[in-house]
Amino acid sequence: MAAAVASLYRRVLPSPPAVDFASPEGKRLFAEALAAGTMEGFFPLVSCFQTQSEPAFCGLASLAVVLNALSIDPGRRWKGPWRWFDESMLDCCEPLDKVKAEGITFGKVACLARCSGANVQSFRANRATIDDLRRHLVRCVSSQDCHLIASYHRQAFKQTGTGHFSPIGGYHAGQDMALILDVARFKYPPHWVPLQLLWEAMNMTDDSTGLLRGFMLISRKTAAPSSLYTVSCRDENWKSMAKYCAEDLPNLLKGENLDNVQTLLSRLIESLPAEAEALIKWVVEVRRKEEGGPSLSKEEKERLFLKENVLQQVRDTRLFAIVHDQQNANNPCCNCSSSSEEDSLTRIAAAVCCQGAAMLSGNLASRHGFCCKETCLKCIQANGDGLKTVISASVVSEGNEQGVDMLLPMSSPSASSCNSNLKNNVVKYPSSADILTVLLLALHPSTWLGIKDEKLKAELQTLVSTDNLPDDLKREILHLRRQLYYLKACKEKEECEDDELPSPK
Repeated sequence: MAAAVASLYRRVLPSPPAVDFASPEGKRLFAEALAAGTMEGFFPLVSCFQTQSEPAFCGLASLAVVLNALSIDPGRRWKGPWRWFDESMLDCCEPLDKVKAEGITFGKVACLARCSGANVQSFRANRATIDDLRRHLVRCVSSQDCHLIASYHRQAFKQTGTGHFSPIGGYHAGQDMALILDVARFKYPPHWVPLQLLWEAMNMTDDSTGLLRGFMLISRKTAAPSSLYTVSCRDENWKSMAKYCAEDLPNLLKGENLDNVQTLLSRLIESLPAEAEALIKWVVEVRRKEEGGPSLSKEEKERLFLKENVLQQVRDTRLFAIVHDQQNANNPCCNCSSSSEEDSLTRIAAAVCCQGAAMLSGNLASRHGFCCKETCLKCIQANGDGLKTVISASVVSEGNEQGVDMLLPMSSPSASSCNSNLKNNVVKYPSSADILTVLLLALHPSTWLGIKDEKLKAELQTLVSTDNLPDDLKREILHLRRQLYYLKACKEKEECEDDELPSPK
């Protein structure tokens, strides 16, 4: 019989060096810092504060708190009708299962912040000074448009544990102390620490990377996150596609006998990994059946319209027409068997509904514990704006069954599949041709410089240029390009520094 592991209820905060936020001394420090104007960032942070839901989720929880404090719209649902950042949604740079088992590194947290639509400045301790830390901290805590996340080792404060992330909620200039809003509230309360000790705690090496810890400044971007497509590494399969984009594609472009765009794209399609769609996925709306009712809300309708608009704009590009034709030429059966399209939609719906059910139930472990019992296509009213297509599914997990609706964006809003047989229509939902088109548009312009034929290079560069794209699609592509760029850079270096990465264009 295995021995039972002893349970724990919190830890006693070692004081000194820390000062408990709720103690008389902590309250005095708070009042004086508030009067001095260096507690402004505290209020939006505490309004959105949360305890990390897993022992290794300190980085994810810290980032979720900061993103919500900055009022950054994630552009997708958390639970019910609500869009809100949660740890379960922060997976574009590292799979959640891996974070749960191993934690997350400094560079990956910065990557996640960028993927989520924030501006990020990251500073490792060997690339900054304590004076830099103090200057940036004062700027952040004196306003509500910037927040500082610290990556440090608990040993410097005589605390148990090792590496940790938490946002900094305030600063007392007279005593040179910072307020750590510890996201592990089950362990330690918020506490004030001497800035010198915090700096020393940042100057400790992360054994998983061999690099020093540090701090990052997170602020809001004016641009909204993507509405229909996103980079995802939820599944390990994305790595083969990332390798293809970074290594295989540039080599393919240097090949001989590439004399026209059709030939080039045909070879590109033939050489795609089997998991080509694992890197870029489309973001769909999911909701519990009982929350949806027979119609769409105004917000659901607006978001679905934006997704449909982006999808139609992808379909209207000349690049999509060529990609679509080449896919059909390379795989003729796709041109005559629309049943495979319906099967594809069923598979997508089953996977998305399982993922949605996992998110709606708060299960962060894995959507693979959910089984889709059945799916069906149905139509609902969109507030007097005609019918919209919905995939309904029954999802089972651990003997419990729940109904999930997936709102399906269509490329032609005026032509709903509700009024005709799906098998007799061109596929209108996002398909592999759409995703491949979006991927080609989102690749960095330097990708195509290796093409030897100058005329072909110029033609392809015109096809993938974002200059003349409609505004909605252009924003989508540039957001994806940033995601791909930082994901690629951080993957290559394992940990990436801002001053080593020029801004992607």
